[in-house]
Amino acid sequence: MISCYHRFALLNLLRGDRDKAEFYKDRANKMLETFRSYPSGEGFSKFVEAKLLFDADLNFRALKSLNDAKELSNDRNLLNNMVLLEGMIYMRIEDYEKAAVSFNALLVNSDPVEKDYLITKANLGLAELYFQTGNYPESIKNGLNALNLARDNKFPIELLQANEFLAMAYEKDQQFKNALQYKESILNVRDSFFTLDKLKVETNKADKLAMDDAQAEISRQDQRIEELSESANRSEITAILTSAFLTIISLLAVSLYRNNQIKLKTNDLLQTKNKELQAARDAAVQAMEAKTNFLSTVSHELRTPLYAVTGLTHLLLEENPSDHQKEHLKSLKFSGDYLLNFINDILQINKIDADKLEPAHIEFYLKKIISEVIESLQQSAKEKNTRLILEYDDNIPQHLMSDPLKLSQILINLIGNSIKFTKNGEVKVITKLLKKEEDDVTVYFEVRDNGIGITPEQQQHIFDSFEQGSIQINREYGGTGLGLTIVKSLLGLFGSEIQLRSEIGKGSSFYFELLMKSKDSIVDDVPFELEQKEYDLNGLHVLVVEDNKINQVITKKMLAKRGITCDIAENGMEAIDKANKNQYDGILMDIHMPGISGVEATIEIRKFDRQTPIIALTAISLDDSLETFYAAGCNDVVTKPFKPEVFYHKIGENFLEPKQKKSAS
Repeated sequence: MISCYHRFALLNLLRGDRDKAEFYKDRANKMLETFRSYPSGEGFSKFVEAKLLFDADLNFRALKSLNDAKELSNDRNLLNNMVLLEGMIYMRIEDYEKAAVSFNALLVNSDPVEKDYLITKANLGLAELYFQTGNYPESIKNGLNALNLARDNKFPIELLQANEFLAMAYEKDQQFKNALQYKESILNVRDSFFTLDKLKVETNKADKLAMDDAQAEISRQDQRIEELSESANRSEITAILTSAFLTIISLLAVSLYRNNQIKLKTNDLLQTKNKELQAARDAAVQAMEAKTNFLSTVSHELRTPLYAVTGLTHLLLEENPSDHQKEHLKSLKFSGDYLLNFINDILQINKIDADKLEPAHIEFYLKKIISEVIESLQQSAKEKNTRLILEYDDNIPQHLMSDPLKLSQILINLIGNSIKFTKNGEVKVITKLLKKEEDDVTVYFEVRDNGIGITPEQQQHIFDSFEQGSIQINREYGGTGLGLTIVKSLLGLFGSEIQLRSEIGKGSSFYFELLMKSKDSIVDDVPFELEQKEYDLNGLHVLVVEDNKINQVITKKMLAKRGITCDIAENGMEAIDKANKNQYDGILMDIHMPGISGVEATIEIRKFDRQTPIIALTAISLDDSLETFYAAGCNDVVTKPFKPEVFYHKIGENFLEPKQKKSAS
């Protein structure tokens, strides 16, 4: 409902009705007072406030509200709209350099909802920018880009604006024939989209709504007149009762005075207690923030040396080591992977505790997701001589809307936990369709094993952090004790809850229900089970931006294994210089560097090169936002340390495929 009010506010502002826009914004804010822990809603509210301030020409206050909105929201579509508004504000205050940064960032956006619209608006913004600064050829170039996109996507307002900019720019550039052509196009667009009949229909509709409002007000006034008429007949009785009422009031006043004195003393006591509780709460919040920041920093810093451990281990295993060396290297690889999983678990818990995670809402195929999870855990099951069995209800709709990544994390933790405590047995994954009402689908998930089981006492604390039941279990089976805590926290994001049934010596069952949206109207164009592509990366030439010497060596060797050559840039400024002077098939950009960051370097590169693909390589931390990387102009993100197969696949997908398409065309 809050989001609906925000959308109504934006729509009324778009149609010029500022009063109604303010009304719907206030309604949304009233509801936000009830739902205090709703950062996304607060972020949207700040964005609407910024739009209203911009509409009132209060530009610097609008920028302040926009910055507040960015800190509260991580919705990619909303963030892209914030970048667009930011560019428009900078244009108005004539800060053209910052405006260009915002518009250029949108030219390479990967927005899931309004990609073409945002690119169109960005081109229009740049067209106006270059027109204001006297660079008419660039204004024409961006105007033509906006015109083509607006025509292809049937954006009538943007189509009109693009024609107007082109007419003005061509006239200033003394290309009068072209200017006349686009002035004629303006008339054609207006005749096509903004006809007199449409205006009449809209005017009549507005008049009808106004008349209906007037009639409703008249009816309310008539009803009020009748009520007043009836009250006049009772005025004499009222006079008699008033004298009696005043006598009773006098008696009550004395009693109320005494009660008020007691209340004042009670309120003083309550205020003192409230201050004490507030101080205790603030101390607890500060302690939680300190813990979160500490663990986040430690997790992030551990990733850099861990990248060297896992990377060098991978390279050594590929260099045909002797059998006894291979055994040691495999042990080292296992330890590195274990440590990486532990760090990832800590970071995941921190993000959930700090309200940095929200469930996504994208389309996916449930059976494919579960099958991939089971396949990834088959090796662990074989080591335990345990069978993995999937019982899948084919009545579940194929196309569902939810968050497949977080669902995969939940299932990986549950199935991996069952495998760990089940030897020479079986782990069964069960999915059932519980109910389907229109687009709402409720699916039941269960992971059942016949392992060692859990005692009733252990079940009370099994979902607590670092809890595994006993020290003996931890020493025998290993693990961090964070897997089930993550499951509980992630399900909480969906409004669901994990349940447990277990008996010692007979096994355990973990089960939950999940509400999702179905997309039955979609018809499959291609099958879901697509094989992983194998790319021939030989001959690619890339730029590696990395300040750590060891990481430079490892990355360079990993690239050389697949026939990829590379140049090295040790900081952001060197990366900008090399990207400007040389042609690369792609750029691997480290994010955390001294001097300017990888995000800032990417923004600068995108000012003169919008085509070269850029993959962000980052030991991602709690404060990192993937949306920031995409908004800056990155095409994809790979977290360090990474699995080699993922690394090579991302390079093929982002560097090789565009090159092949360009060659084919």
